[in-house]
Amino acid sequence: MYVIVGLGNPGLGYQKTRHNIGFMALDVLAEKIGVKIKDKKFSGLLGEGELAGQKVILVKPQTYMNLSGECVQQVLHFYKLPPEKLIVLCDDVDLPVGSLRIRAKGSAGTHNGLKNIIACIHSENFARIRMGCGQDVSLQLRDYVLKKPSRAEMMELRQVYDQAAQAVALMVNGDIEGAQSRFNKKHEKNPRQAAQE
Repeated sequence: MYVIVGLGNPGLGYQKTRHNIGFMALDVLAEKIGVKIKDKKFSGLLGEGELAGQKVILVKPQTYMNLSGECVQQVLHFYKLPPEKLIVLCDDVDLPVGSLRIRAKGSAGTHNGLKNIIACIHSENFARIRMGCGQDVSLQLRDYVLKKPSRAEMMELRQVYDQAAQAVALMVNGDIEGAQSRFNKKHEKNPRQAAQE
């Protein structure tokens, strides 16, 4: 059994913003496997289904991004699962739009949702699929991630969501290396990273 978590913020005001890329990617996965993410429990919305012969729990924390770990910790505790059975889908401003990066474990980087999950479950040993949303150096980071992507960006992101769903299927089947070799691509530095060098 695996827990697949999409990160985002609840509420109409946050729908389809860059910070909700994790929610949107999870919705694509849910549609592909015929799961409705609607059960309200553990401070989140849950749906159960099957993917690649494995039972999966799809989770959207409803605690707001910076407290995502509260929901994740409750779900893992209830199902008695170790962090290694967790896969997190989230946005990443350090990757350009249209790119995807899979890691088996590691630090949170600048992502507050990942930071809170690590703090709540006391482990960095969970997989994550980070989907690039790029940056605009003329905007404050918070303002940028809480805006909706452009129409052109949305077209690219739809492809990324589909790739993320394919990657999750490989990962729950125990082939994270296959997912990494297939979907991790070299990418250009975003403007903010380049400006810092």
